[in-house]
Order: sequence, then structure tokens, then C-alpha cells
Amino acid sequence: MSVNIIINNMEVNVPRDTTILDAAKKIGIKIPTLCYLADLQNPGSCRMCIVEVEGAKALQPSCVTKVSEGMNIRTNTKKVRDARKIILELLLSDHPWECNTCDRNQSCELQKLADEYGINEVRFQSVRERMPLDESTPGIIRDPNKCILCRRCVSVCQDVQGVDTLAPRARGFDTIIAPGQGDMLSEAVCVQCGQCAAVCPVGAISEKDDIDKVWEAIDDPNKFVVVQTAPAIRAALGECFDLKPGALIKGKMTTALRRLGFDKVFDTNFTADLTIIEEGTELLTRLKKALVDKDKNVALPMFTSCSPGWVNYMESFYPELIPNVSTCKSPQQMFGAVAKTYYASKVDKKKEDIIVVSIMPCTAKKFECNRDEMNDSGVKDVDYVLTTRELGKFIKQAGIDFINLPDEEMDAPLGTSTGAADIFANTGGVMEAALRTAYEIVTGKELPFKGLHIAPIEGLKGVKEASLKIEGTTKEWRFLEGVTLDVAVAHGLGNAKKLIESIKSGEKSYHFIEIMACPGGCIGGGGQPRMTTDAIRQARINAIYKEDEGRKFRKSHDNPAIKEIYEEFLIKPLGEKSHHLLHTTYTNKKEPSPKK
Repeated sequence: MSVNIIINNMEVNVPRDTTILDAAKKIGIKIPTLCYLADLQNPGSCRMCIVEVEGAKALQPSCVTKVSEGMNIRTNTKKVRDARKIILELLLSDHPWECNTCDRNQSCELQKLADEYGINEVRFQSVRERMPLDESTPGIIRDPNKCILCRRCVSVCQDVQGVDTLAPRARGFDTIIAPGQGDMLSEAVCVQCGQCAAVCPVGAISEKDDIDKVWEAIDDPNKFVVVQTAPAIRAALGECFDLKPGALIKGKMTTALRRLGFDKVFDTNFTADLTIIEEGTELLTRLKKALVDKDKNVALPMFTSCSPGWVNYMESFYPELIPNVSTCKSPQQMFGAVAKTYYASKVDKKKEDIIVVSIMPCTAKKFECNRDEMNDSGVKDVDYVLTTRELGKFIKQAGIDFINLPDEEMDAPLGTSTGAADIFANTGGVMEAALRTAYEIVTGKELPFKGLHIAPIEGLKGVKEASLKIEGTTKEWRFLEGVTLDVAVAHGLGNAKKLIESIKSGEKSYHFIEIMACPGGCIGGGGQPRMTTDAIRQARINAIYKEDEGRKFRKSHDNPAIKEIYEEFLIKPLGEKSHHLLHTTYTNKKEPSPKK
């Protein structure tokens, strides 16, 4: 049922349960917000969205007030404007005056509103004491002094990710958003996904900036600095330079990275292809043990392991799944190990002199590269991680005119990849890439889906599943003839929990499962340009599929550079060298460590 209302003298017909905020959007009226997150939370706590409703005793928060028949609303009266200015002044009175040195300078929602409403003085004085920064984790910095208590981070951490690290602590004037009893993030169960930093409207939560460390490495004449770029970057970096979401800028990004001074520009896609070979072989090996050897101890379903946020979550909440998670390192970490061994020998460099820098859409990658076990090359495999947002700043610092750069190609051999590696960026992409290769290995035929795309596991539905009947196997894989392979995909840790619980209860059963910590997969990572809505996620997803479809090679096992690395160095998937360099172990973080 719909109702007729009036907003600023304009008639509009909307469904009865519509909020004033959404009704105003329908006719092109913008009402300012700070705490509101579309499709997630509208607590009405910041009060920036107040409007005047005829007959109401007080101004109404438009994000939580539902429309009713005949409602007459005004969004821009003097009373409304004056009230919003006072709200901004009160927020600014408790906010550090550090705009020029703040990570969010010129991209801060509070700063933007203050400019829009002409706030040139603040009449109120803060009596808050300065609180210490939380720099205790490798990926995220929390600055409680800048927090405006909007609770966006709380909503994402609790309602989307289901981690429940952040929550309001204390009451009234003493309220802060923090883990535990105001503990540091390192003392809490934080998976470092960075979704809190992705939605924070100010500089209260952000990634730990490593740009200066990378500059120092580039400026060191004794270091050979190589860079790898995750597939999600090529569909999002353009947003840092005012291009539309989904603009494909791989060629310009490659040129920019060379001009920044990197000695070689490589692609994480190379080791995404390598991951498929190793992980696909691991899955087929497990299936053979279960179906041929009748080994009841085989850990199925097998879960993917390329998302460090998911791995952190699993170790903390579901450590009983450790045997089920693929032992493959993520493509980022595989790249570091390969660069400092295989590639080092090809270019006659000492591994100690090679610096590997990763460009990732993910703050958890900063945590991952610092894990104790990630040094199988004999030194730290990946030295530094920059997010997409950091790379945008890095390029601007160097005075590079990104938009007008020519397109260049990445360096061989670690810059050679396939379309299957591209789609690692998207939820469902790792699964699709794995099945493109596994099915062809087993049957000698291409995956029987139009355009090699498995439609049921694409898109933004939280939990997706598909079944694939294996027919016409080769002699070696005859044991899989007629087997229906059941797979599932989840993105966002809240959805991962739902999927895992359905398996534990016996409601669902699968052979292979892909989990990505961030909504949408890596294209919605915590280090991507803000703000990431579902519309932006979908635009990036579409661009990644377009990139895949334009490739000469679209299956990981067709990558000539992958064939070469096995012939020259690794010998075979799951072999001794592969096991040492490309695979890892996990830690039960749920149980407290025994006292020494």
C-alpha cells in the first residue's frame, strides 16, 4: 500500500513503510547523514538528518521516521538548517583539529558537511581528555579521539561480519567505541578485515599506512623492489582518480607503478593461477582418498584459504575446521615465496636483497604477511602491503598524472596470468576458477557452462551453491565418473557462519566451499575506495568478468608461465618443493595458549 506525501511542496507517492530519507531521495532531495548506512543501519543517533514535519512537536530524524498519508515535510527550513549547524558544532567541538594531517583529509564526511553548512567557527569547548591511539595490530589503527559515535563500525562488525569486536563501552559522555573493556585490538578477537575502516565516516579507524616504508625501500640502491597487484585493484583504483566504479585501469596502473620506481611490476594473478593448480590437486587428492581408499578421516568439505580475514575468523571461532581448510597459502604469500626463490635465481639476486610489495584491497593482508610462518623462502616472504587507497595516495604523492598515462604490460614471468586469476577478485570467482581447471583435468573437456561462468555462484547473494555432475572422465579419474560435486560460496563472515552452522547441523553437505571475508569478495575489501555500496560492488564485479572474457587464456592450467615454473622449479603440484614454499599450517586461537 502506498501513501501520498508532500516534501518541500512536491507531491510524492511512496510505499507506506518508506522512511522520509528514502522518500526524499526518490525526488532528488539530499538529506545529510552521518550514522546512516543503506540497507544496514539507521539508528537515528547523529541527528544530522532531522527534518520538519507539519504537526510534529519536534524535528524528526528522517532515517527512522516512516511516512504516513498526507504528511507534509520540509527539509531545508531555517529551523532545520540552524539545528544541523549546532549538531555539527557539537561534533566538531569534541573532534581533533587535525584535518590537514588526518588520513581522511578531503575525504572526511564530517569535514564535507562542515564545509557545506558553512561552519567557520565552533562556539563550544571540549572537555574530553585525549585518548591514546590503538596501533597494536599490523593492519588497522584506531583513533578514539576522532570517533563521532556513529556506530557504523559496530553495525558492520556485529551485523555483517558477526565478529562482535567493536561495541559502545561505558555510558553517556564517557561512551567510546572499542573492543572488550576498552582493550587494544590486538587483545581482542579482531580478524583485521577492515570493514570497520571501510565505513567509518571520519578518521577514527583506518589502515596502517606503510607508504613511507615503501618509499624508503625504493630509494635504497641496494634493494631490488618488486610489486605485485591483486586482481581486485584493477577494477577499483580508478575511483581514487574520480573514474567510475568498475573502470579497468590495469595498463595505467602498471605504468604508474613503473614510474614510482619499482624495479619490476608483477601480478598476484600469476600465483592465483598457481593456487588453482595446487588447490585443485589438493581437492582431487582428498576426493580420491575418500572415494577410492574409503578413508573416513579425509577432511571434507575442503574450504578455500586465500582470504586471510576468513582464516583469522576460522582460527578464532571454528578451529575444528583447520583440517578442512586448504593448506595452500594465499596468492599473495605464494608470490612472495616464489619471488624470493625461483625468481631470485632467474635474475641472480640474493633473496635478502629483494623487497616484495603487495597492492591489496584488504587490510588483513597486512596482518597475513606478518604471520610468523610466512617466511618459507628463508626470509620474510612479503615485506610490505599497501591497500588500494594507499596506492592512490602513493601515486598522487609522486605527482603522476594517472588519468593520462599510457597503458603498459606487466613484466614476465610473474606478470603472466589468465582470466581465471582475474575472477579471484569476485565472490564465487575462486570456486569458478578452480572448477574450470579441475573439471578439464578430470574429463579432458571444458566446463559445461556458457562462457565458462557458473551462474548460480555469481552475484551478491550471501550464500550460493551449485552442483556439477562429472561425466566422461579420463581413465585416471574414472572413480569420479557420475559423481555430483556439490559446492558452496559465502561472502561476508556473517554469511560464512550461517553456512558453517548449516553443515554442522547436518542440513547441508558439500565437497568444496569458497569463503571470502568481505561482502562481494575482494572487490569489496576493507582497503578499497570508500564508500562501497552493493551497486559499486556489482560494477566492479562486472568489470572483472569483462577482463576475464577478454583474455587469451581463461583457465589457470593454460598459463604458459605456470607450466614453466613447474618444469623448471616446482616439478609437480603438492610435490616436496611446493609443499615447503606454497603451503602452510593454521593455529587454534580459540583455546588459550598453555602457560610456559
